[in-house]
Amino acid sequence: MIYKEQFKIGLKNIGKNNEITNKGLLECLENIAAYHSDSVGYGINTTNKTHLTWVLLDWKVKVIKRPKYGQVLDIHTWSRYIVKCYAYRDFEVYDDNGELCAIASSKWLLIDTQKGKITKVEETMAEKYHSEPKSVFGEVEIEKMKLPEEFENTISYQIKRRDIDIIGHVHNLYYLDLAYETLPKEVYEQRPFNYIRIMYKKEIKLGEIVICKYAKIENENVVVIESQDGKVLHAVIALSDKK
Repeated sequence: MIYKEQFKIGLKNIGKNNEITNKGLLECLENIAAYHSDSVGYGINTTNKTHLTWVLLDWKVKVIKRPKYGQVLDIHTWSRYIVKCYAYRDFEVYDDNGELCAIASSKWLLIDTQKGKITKVEETMAEKYHSEPKSVFGEVEIEKMKLPEEFENTISYQIKRRDIDIIGHVHNLYYLDLAYETLPKEVYEQRPFNYIRIMYKKEIKLGEIVICKYAKIENENVVVIESQDGKVLHAVIALSDKK
């Protein structure tokens, strides 16, 4: 089943040349994924009945053509592959001329909200999503990201109330903000980056201090987010213009 929604690009989601930012694009993708789950009975408003919620683990995004302010995006999404407690979801983004602008793949983990534990996707639940075999990147799973051994730049940041989502953790989109803050100025000025990878490992909570470390690996700008003592890996973000 391919689920479709339209989104109009507003002021807060544009950057250079009035084009949609990576954060703006991810916001649209995040929302349509939620709307699809709403439509099959496993959305935000039914969590108190199902006691189930999806947690995002990975993003892999490629921007082909960057649409601008005021354009209407036609976004398609579908469940691609469900196994055990994991689900993969893919996306295609079209502009109002019908041209393909971006493709994306994501990985999600199912959580039992009553037990606070990972739980298996039951067959009855999986059937409602009507998974499609189409993979925008031609792969079954999203490859794991490697950690750099050396870093060029480091910042620390204490998590504020504005960073927290409805379940008490730093919102998925704000990890991208942290990555941009960590980039050296000359690298930051190269944005937008048309290839985005985010691997989420451990949630971050209000008041925690995180250390964000930047490294350049070949053509990728990699930011690693860790706990203040360096013992907990929270996320890895890679930004580049590779094709």
